[in-house]
Amino acid sequence: MRFRLLKKNLLALLGVSFVVVTLLFSTRVLLVNDNDTTGPNNVEPGHRIMRPGDPGKFNFGSPSELTQSVYSANYKQCVHNADKFTGEPRLVLVVQVHNRPEYLRLFIKSLEKAAEVHSFLLIFSHDFFSEEINAIVHGITFCKVLQIYFPFSTQLYPSEFPGKDPKDCPRDISKDNARKTGCLNAEHPDSYGHYREAFITQTKHHWWWKLHFVWERVQAMQGYSGFVIFLEEDNYILPDFFHYYKSMVEFRKKSCPDCDMLALGNHNGLTDFNRLSNKVLTTGWMSTKHNIGMAISRDVYYKLMGCNEEFCTYDDYNWDWTLQHLSGTCISKPIKVLVAQGSRVLHTGDCGLHQKENCRPEWATQKVEESLKTAKDGLFPQSLTLQGAEAVEHKAHMKNGGWGDVRDHILCNNYAKRL
Repeated sequence: MRFRLLKKNLLALLGVSFVVVTLLFSTRVLLVNDNDTTGPNNVEPGHRIMRPGDPGKFNFGSPSELTQSVYSANYKQCVHNADKFTGEPRLVLVVQVHNRPEYLRLFIKSLEKAAEVHSFLLIFSHDFFSEEINAIVHGITFCKVLQIYFPFSTQLYPSEFPGKDPKDCPRDISKDNARKTGCLNAEHPDSYGHYREAFITQTKHHWWWKLHFVWERVQAMQGYSGFVIFLEEDNYILPDFFHYYKSMVEFRKKSCPDCDMLALGNHNGLTDFNRLSNKVLTTGWMSTKHNIGMAISRDVYYKLMGCNEEFCTYDDYNWDWTLQHLSGTCISKPIKVLVAQGSRVLHTGDCGLHQKENCRPEWATQKVEESLKTAKDGLFPQSLTLQGAEAVEHKAHMKNGGWGDVRDHILCNNYAKRL
C-alpha cells in the first residue's frame, strides 16, 4: 500500500514536470523563425523601427494567434521612435502593465512632463493584451519605446496551466478531499492548506520573467551600464525624476558605494515634500517601503539570479515579500538601499490585485495635480543630504502563501534557463 502511494505521488510529480517542460519547449519554438530576415543578425541591435503595416502587428483573434503575436514581438523587439531618438539611452525604465488603461494614461502623461525624457528607453512589460493598451503605448512620441510581453499570461492559457485548469483543485478544499477527487495538484497546497489561484500567481511570475528578459534578452540594453528603474502602470513620476536619479547615482558613488539599490519613491506621497526634497536615507530593503521606483544594477541582478531556486520556491505570491526574504538569507549580506525621502514616484492606483470595483482614476488625477502645485518649489534640488542611516539587517516576516504548487516552481525556475 505504501509503495503504491509513493508510486502514485512520483508519477503525479513527473506529470507536473512534463506539463511545464512541454509548455516551455512548445512556446520557445515560436521564438525563432528560420525564414525571418528581420531578426537581430540583420539589423543594428535595438534599433529596428516599427512602421505601419509592420509584421510585428498584433493579432487579437484566438489565443493561439495572440500567442504567436506575443512570441513574434518578443523576438523582433521593434523599438518605436528609434529613428527620432538616436544614440544610447541614458536611463532605462521598465513598467509592468496589466489592464488599467486609465492609470496607464496618467503615468504616460507624467512621463511626457519629465525633464530630459527624450533620453529614456521606456520598456513596457505586458501580461494583458488588448488593442486599447497597445494604442495607448503606440501614441507615445517623446522617447524610444519597446514593448515586451509575458508569454505565460493567464490570458493565453485560459483553461490550462499556467491559467486555471478545470481539473485543478478548488482553493479551499481540504487535502484529504482533494486526494479523493483526484484533482491535478492535490499534493501541493500552500503553507496554509490553500490551492493555487492563477490570477494570484501571475504577478510574481511576470516580475521574475521580466527581470530575466530585460537584462538578458533585450537587444537595446546591450552595452547599457546604468541602473534599470522598475515601475508599474499606476505610478506617476515627478518632473525632476531624471535630475533626482542622477543626483542619487552621484551621491551613491561618493557617500554610499555599498548601497545595492536606489529607491526613487516611497509610500508617503508628497507629505512635507518641500522640506524632504533633497533628503536621502540608507537602510535595509523592506517590501512595504522600497518596492516603488526601484533602481537595480546589473550586479544586483546577478545577485538575485544566484537565488533563482529560493525565489521560485518560497511560498509567498508577492515578489516583493519574496525579495525581502532573500535579503539576508540567500543573499548573505542584506540588501542596502538608498532611499529618496521626497518621493519622485507617486502611487495613484486605488485598484489592484484585490480590488476590482469602484476604481476612480479621475480622483487620482485631481489629487496628483493639487499635490504638485504645493510641491513645485521643492523640485530640482541642487544637492542631496543624508538624513539618516538605519541598520541594514534581515527583516523576517510571515510568508503569505499562495505559491505552493510545484508547477509554479518549475515554470519560474525555467525562465532563466529557457528564455
